[in-house]
Amino acid sequence: MLNIIFKRDKEVTLKSEIKEVKKELKKNLSSIRDEFEDHLEAINENTNEIQSNYEFLCELDSRIEKLNEKIDKIQFLLEGKREINYEIMPLTRREQEIFLVLYTSNDFLSYSDIAKKTTLTFSLVQAYISNIIAKGIPILKKYINNKVLLYLEPAFKSTQAKENLVQVDVKTAA
Repeated sequence: MLNIIFKRDKEVTLKSEIKEVKKELKKNLSSIRDEFEDHLEAINENTNEIQSNYEFLCELDSRIEKLNEKIDKIQFLLEGKREINYEIMPLTRREQEIFLVLYTSNDFLSYSDIAKKTTLTFSLVQAYISNIIAKGIPILKKYINNKVLLYLEPAFKSTQAKENLVQVDVKTAA
């Protein structure tokens, strides 16, 4: 009989201890949940700040681009006042094709844009552009979002229209 009473007391004590452990566990889990929510809120605030900074940088990039365009126009006007003597080496047929793409464009073009228009690969276009520059064709480069954009120098474009310095083959132009 004593054994039974002792077992019951032991069970009651164990149940009581289990209840205490459960209560303590719930309290600890609640505390962890609160800390987790605080961290999550801080992460969300940081994410919003990062997004805000990114938008600000994009706006700055746009403004810098507009300034670059204005500087290019000023440079063109200044260079237009003086006569420039270009020394151009003869271009191959492919180089002439790429030159004509740049010559007929009214905007900056990427290597990919030129590759699409000439049906050449990206790397070939890069090589041909390097050759064209080495042969004396003044090509302006600007970088936007790590992307190279190319444009034929406006003063040279004007001179080319008047004097055909590049000696573009009629077959290539067709």
